[in-house]
Amino acid sequence: MSAPSTSEGGFHRAAVIATMAFLTLVDLFAMQAVLPSLTQRFGVSPAAMGLAVNASTIGMAVASLATSFLSRRLDRRFGITLSLAMLAVPTALLATASDLGAFAALRVVQGLFMACAFTLMLAYLGEYYSAQDSAAAFAAYIAGNVASNLVGRLLSAAIADHFGLNAAFYTFAGLNLVGAAIAQASIGRTPRMVNAAPAAGSAMEALGTHLANPALRASFAIGFLILFAFIGTFTYVNFVLARTPLSLGMMQIGYVYFVFAPSIVTTLTIGLLVRRVGSVGAICLSLALAGTGLSLLVVPNLAAVLTGLVLVAIGTFAAQAIATGLVGRAATSDRGAASGLYLASYFSGGLAGSAVLGQIFDRVGWGACVSVIGLALALAALFALRLRAT
Repeated sequence: MSAPSTSEGGFHRAAVIATMAFLTLVDLFAMQAVLPSLTQRFGVSPAAMGLAVNASTIGMAVASLATSFLSRRLDRRFGITLSLAMLAVPTALLATASDLGAFAALRVVQGLFMACAFTLMLAYLGEYYSAQDSAAAFAAYIAGNVASNLVGRLLSAAIADHFGLNAAFYTFAGLNLVGAAIAQASIGRTPRMVNAAPAAGSAMEALGTHLANPALRASFAIGFLILFAFIGTFTYVNFVLARTPLSLGMMQIGYVYFVFAPSIVTTLTIGLLVRRVGSVGAICLSLALAGTGLSLLVVPNLAAVLTGLVLVAIGTFAAQAIATGLVGRAATSDRGAASGLYLASYFSGGLAGSAVLGQIFDRVGWGACVSVIGLALALAALFALRLRAT
């Protein structure tokens, strides 16, 4: 049975895909909205707490790389459902973490399960849907990712503010189980995939082929630098918002993350920009927009900071959506392995951003952080320009 066309329940299908993306990644960034409270609970520095919260990216990088080797042997539908069900365990156990090390370890385990579900879902979309439908499917998935950034942060801040941090952990564990149930009900009943041709050669041969591809190498670097910048911005800006002169409370910081709302719309329409100026031009324009937003983040005024965060979010999410699509087009074989390598690079960038920029924030300050983030965006644009030569 062939993949359904866009006319056959396209809206319902997009809604299911976006919901799956939301429930897969809602844990990833939710804890950033309560970073100041977590720092107080464990009595550590912002850099230490930021690294612990973002330790999930270690698990995501490792699992993405492992999935790239094992992708051809894993049943997408069963793997997604099992990963989301298992994700509920470390999420709930975060409430029992007695020290920072235990908290960070549980975040790593969360990352392992999130990345398995995320990578398998991307591979599933690429293999199941036709070329015509896949663009809409990926756009819906990225839009769900954007929504998870907004709702996850807002929900964690609201629950922690009213019921405490532990209630937030248990709530997100429940959402993980909801995601597993939806995966079983929707993906599990999908007809067997026929689009995916078996990949030739070993996993190591596929790895070597992908790393020898200049377009893929540039895409991997772009992904690394995008999450480096994104994590650095949206982790440590929380401390800027909580300190004078802005002095926002926990729930007010949660409301700040409505800055992601415009990105849901702009990410869904990024294909229009790509058709007008091409993928490389669209990435460069997106990164330039994010860089413009960065310049506003050092202004000691809430309106300026909020405007800057809106621009950074729109630019980085748009660049991520375009780069993700480039990987699928640039891979000459075994797209599952290529997606896994891209995600491993992407999430490694998040870990690097958390570690490096945390030290800069603690030792030098927010202004220096913003300067390094700007440099990362500029490097990403240079790698995008290299794609024109491939």
